[in-house]
Amino acid sequence: MNPLFEKLLSATGETLYLVSASLIVGGAAGLLIGLTMYLTRSGNLFANRAVFGILNVIVNIFRPIPFIILLAALQPLTRAVVGTGIGNNAMIFTISIAATFGISRIVEQNLLTVSPGVIEAARSVGASRLRTVFTVLLPEALGPLILGYTFVVVVIVDMSALAGYVGGGGLGNYAITYGFRQFNPAVTWSAVFVVVVIVQIVQFAGNALARKLMRR
Repeated sequence: MNPLFEKLLSATGETLYLVSASLIVGGAAGLLIGLTMYLTRSGNLFANRAVFGILNVIVNIFRPIPFIILLAALQPLTRAVVGTGIGNNAMIFTISIAATFGISRIVEQNLLTVSPGVIEAARSVGASRLRTVFTVLLPEALGPLILGYTFVVVVIVDMSALAGYVGGGGLGNYAITYGFRQFNPAVTWSAVFVVVVIVQIVQFAGNALARKLMRR
């Protein structure tokens, strides 16, 4: 087998690992923060101005920071938590933090699209606040949430490629090391092709699943 093709397969596996691990960690943390922000908004089920205000400020601070700057700024924290500032695990830590704040805002915005009347109807028949959250609010918003997470996966693929330039592995590192630095455009475009295929598969699956849920 061509050595470059073997490296392409290995880089593809590393990218899938980076994206999957970051999505699991960042997706769970982002869902928790976004849901808390929605619930603690004024007039909502667990309205708490202080909690909402603090979370809103934190998200607004971290979300606009460009990933490459966040990557450098979090180096001390990454070294303290992971033990190193380079490598796939260090990149997963940083990507997860970046994804958390992006996802939290997406979750909050999608939950805001749920009709207040649906929640009021559940409360009027005696459903507790927690039961309303898990049996009415989240199911009602599930389709849009899947579309939001699909968008995030594409963003994480982009971040993983950038992380490859500064110490991570994956297709970004492959394209830079064996394509750009060795003046081999075919290698660079092979990485581009794989990234496009991954994004298309994720987008197709996300759209199909969301469409199915929203037709129920």
